[in-house]
Amino acid sequence: MTDATTLRREDPAAPREEADGRERLWLYDTTLRDGQQTQGVDFSVADKIRIAAALDALGIDYVEGGWPGANPTDSDFFARAPKLAHARLTAFGMTRRAGRSASNDDVLAEVVNAGTATICLVGKTHDFHVTTALGVSLAENLAGIRDSVAHVAGMGREAIFDAEHFFDGFKANPGYALDCLHAALEAGARWVVLCDTNGGTLPAEIGEIVARVVAAGIPGGRLGIHTHNDTENAVAGTLAAIDAGVRHVQGTLNGLGERCGNANLTSLIPTLLLKQPYADRLRTGVTAEGLRSLRRVSRLLDDILNRVPNRHAPYVGAAAFAHKAGLHASAILKDPATYEHVPPESVGNERVIPMSNQAGQSNLRRRLAEAGIEVPPGDPALARILRKVKEREDRGYAYDSARASFELLARDELGLLPHFFTVERYRVIAERRRNARGEVITVSEAVVVVNIEGERVMSVSESVDPESGSDQGPVNALSRALVKDLGRYQSFIEDMRLVDFKVRITSGGTEAVTRVLIDSEDGEGRRWSTVGVSANIVDASFQALSDAILWKLIRDGAPAAGA
Repeated sequence: MTDATTLRREDPAAPREEADGRERLWLYDTTLRDGQQTQGVDFSVADKIRIAAALDALGIDYVEGGWPGANPTDSDFFARAPKLAHARLTAFGMTRRAGRSASNDDVLAEVVNAGTATICLVGKTHDFHVTTALGVSLAENLAGIRDSVAHVAGMGREAIFDAEHFFDGFKANPGYALDCLHAALEAGARWVVLCDTNGGTLPAEIGEIVARVVAAGIPGGRLGIHTHNDTENAVAGTLAAIDAGVRHVQGTLNGLGERCGNANLTSLIPTLLLKQPYADRLRTGVTAEGLRSLRRVSRLLDDILNRVPNRHAPYVGAAAFAHKAGLHASAILKDPATYEHVPPESVGNERVIPMSNQAGQSNLRRRLAEAGIEVPPGDPALARILRKVKEREDRGYAYDSARASFELLARDELGLLPHFFTVERYRVIAERRRNARGEVITVSEAVVVVNIEGERVMSVSESVDPESGSDQGPVNALSRALVKDLGRYQSFIEDMRLVDFKVRITSGGTEAVTRVLIDSEDGEGRRWSTVGVSANIVDASFQALSDAILWKLIRDGAPAAGA
């Protein structure tokens, strides 16, 4: 943790200009506090430590760890505070309560006693909230802001004041909202952060109000912005505030936050580093190397939350640089700038040219080359592969979302698909019964018979979670049985796991066709998608599972049968 002496020496109140003439912009992450307000999100202490370390390595300037004393997890996190190399670990709390002194408020004391060099205090700046929600006078609220910030600053800590409901307050009573900011600054706050707490202020209005705040004598080098995404404008509102002069930006990874979320740092950071006029005018603590880790950090958060990553997330999503149409893909081969606003590798992402019924031969050859398969132009196999892709997509397959299954299809058509084993038969049973306590339970069981170089192996597996005792379904049972014993190939698939399972009905009625898409991952961090189609959901799942295993064996160089 950075000590207070170092903090004061490195953090002047005036705007800081870097050696290259660019002005410093400070990034403040509140994933561990405001992001934890997201419905369904509940970080453990270990989760928080992992996320804090990733944010630090990324180059974030401030990592807000939570509210000490508000809940046991936050208190335990600060008790086990991680050592950060770059970021300033920050404790969050509120200004003193009415009728108490700052030094005699036990809630504020919990925050101060967390021992962080930086403390962020939230206080009301909307007169309506002061008189109605707090039930105190406007003067008493100002005194509470002044006393609390002075208490923190007097201890040698960096004080940040989050001006709650500032934009609504400014529109209702601009004089009082500004008085709250001046009270915090005069008491020693390094930053006063303008919060759009309800998320309803639009970007143009944010820019206009920030400009008026600056004109009122509060320099941008002391101002921050904190927006919520209730109108899908949190990132745009933040950029408008930066344009108007603020130099402290608050947000969360992947846009986590209460209700509709906060400003998404995963979108803001690359915009500030790669887009004009920000790239030439501003500098952040995130380097080009840190930016290249952005997708990995975004995925880390999703993994911790056990969430499926948003494929269409800007910059870091799996589809952010996917080019499906043949015309687009052909142009990309000539110059990626034709359809890409930034290089995908600059944010740790990759270009995807998926196979679909819109694909052309240039698209196909590029995709095969990415899989390590070189096919000369005009090879008759290219036309056969395209024809098969289109025929299968007419039957419900989706190769734009299942690149691994496409690769297997192409290898088969090219005579490059090795044989490892044969699944002779499988059976899946789902049974509903009562247990010894008379409770109704379901149990799924799968039996798979595999022939490996002439040796028949039978594997049986139930899909019962060992901790909860609940049934995980027939597809889970089939997956477990299929990977339970593959003989000489078992070591190649031990680190493989199923991370997502999607089902779609592609036609209606009693003869509906089911499409199953499966995402798999291994210990090296590789992630691949496979597809299966059948009138039977279990059989469609079997196809996708089989493809996933086959792709893994090929990529890991497993010896073919008889080799």
